[in-house]
Amino acid sequence: MAISNPGGLLNSVPAARQQTLSTNYLDFTGAGNDWAQQYLPDLMEQEAEVFGPRTISGFLSKVGAEESMTSDQVVWSEQSRLHLSYTGTVQPTGDVNGTITIANDIDGQAVAAGKHGIRVNDMLLIAQAGAVVKALAVETPNSNVITVEPYAEATLSAAGLTAAACTVLVIGSEFGKGAAYADETGTFKTDSRGANEPSFKTFTNKPIIMKDYYEVSGSDVSRVGWVEVAAEDGQAGYLWYLKAEADTRARFNDHLEMTMLEAEKTVANSIIGFGENSQVRGAADAGANGAGTEGLFAAIESRGNITSGITGVNAATDLAEFDAILAEFDSQGAIEENMMFVNRATSLAMDDMLASMNSYGAGGTSYGVFDNEEDMALNLGFSGFRRGSYDFYKSDMRYLNDKATRGGINSAAGSAAIRGIIVPAGTSTVYDQQLGKNLKRPFLHVRYRASQTDNRKMKTWVTGSVGAATSALDAMQIHMLSERCLVTQGANNFMLMK
Repeated sequence: MAISNPGGLLNSVPAARQQTLSTNYLDFTGAGNDWAQQYLPDLMEQEAEVFGPRTISGFLSKVGAEESMTSDQVVWSEQSRLHLSYTGTVQPTGDVNGTITIANDIDGQAVAAGKHGIRVNDMLLIAQAGAVVKALAVETPNSNVITVEPYAEATLSAAGLTAAACTVLVIGSEFGKGAAYADETGTFKTDSRGANEPSFKTFTNKPIIMKDYYEVSGSDVSRVGWVEVAAEDGQAGYLWYLKAEADTRARFNDHLEMTMLEAEKTVANSIIGFGENSQVRGAADAGANGAGTEGLFAAIESRGNITSGITGVNAATDLAEFDAILAEFDSQGAIEENMMFVNRATSLAMDDMLASMNSYGAGGTSYGVFDNEEDMALNLGFSGFRRGSYDFYKSDMRYLNDKATRGGINSAAGSAAIRGIIVPAGTSTVYDQQLGKNLKRPFLHVRYRASQTDNRKMKTWVTGSVGAATSALDAMQIHMLSERCLVTQGANNFMLMK
């Protein structure tokens, strides 16, 4: 049968009747399954599904969106915190009454000299272990050393502060009658020099190109045989020959999602691109701006939160871990609805933890759905719960369970294993520099390269001499390509469970 499908083949769609269509072919070439033998084998038509649903994709479709892009880079900005809070050190005897040296903002980012937001006459809270002192900033020179005077004592030392680390929070200001604003030296001025400007953080990511292909010789395509199958999408019917192509396509679709979860960018000393056979990047592009892209796990580890539990690897058996998670979320965006995608062990541990909260369920028989019906099916699991003001919705993540994916890796990774992800529900407001305006988007979304002439979200094309001949190759090659990256906005609201 001649195959002509310039728009791309959509394979493995079973046909209700035995028809040789371009959408329902199956491949049984290979050792022990060669149709080109003298006698037709005794074929059991029904294909055995011994691994159940084999694909793991679907996570990003549940929690994210997809958008096109036209450049080699996507740039987005995120708001900074509204209130001014810093960490630094106290010098109790500095400048007679005491000084504070600002080092980092409250999120741990270094503050350049003179780039803090504390001004003369700002009222401060200065905290150390065992002491909280209220003070007034009286001098803010063009550096990070701020002269302060406590309200309740003459010096910081008398107020109970020592030469050690501290946290500083601006809570307001106090001016005398008729006083004007002051500059960084304390000189009173009538203008607004030194006004605080809102700041933002800018992040970038770059798409990567992914490829795969399947090949079948022209001789094998010329002979038709039938197998009745149940496809991965739930359809059933007859396929001819190229079942292996359908598996290649399903695997490639899974790789698109796995890469968006696992990928990371090269570091400055990476030699990717310098290798003799490397075809990823040229030598000039290797390093921090070279190969790779930032996946979800890398984004969370870089800009988000990680919990390793309170009492062990499966510490979800203890509410203390969730209380610690709530405290961290309170310090971040405080998004109340969150989705948990966890592996089987963690899911069961959560079920047992929630069951133990029921004083009448010591044996685990009175939690879940319980209508006291004679022929009821006891529900021993939970799909979600509420703790404090937060709602958590729990779902198993096949990628973390399947032995051929992260499930197999986790068994060998020990404490580095990933047991789940907590993803905020809803949307975030960000400034898109390409569009030049604020947009509301899901916290996760995939950006793929596309233009009016070429859409690289998921390209499929056929080459070779079978069907519509495009080359002298005596085979049919089915190519697949995608160019994409993941945008993780507001990673501070995500939690990686290890």
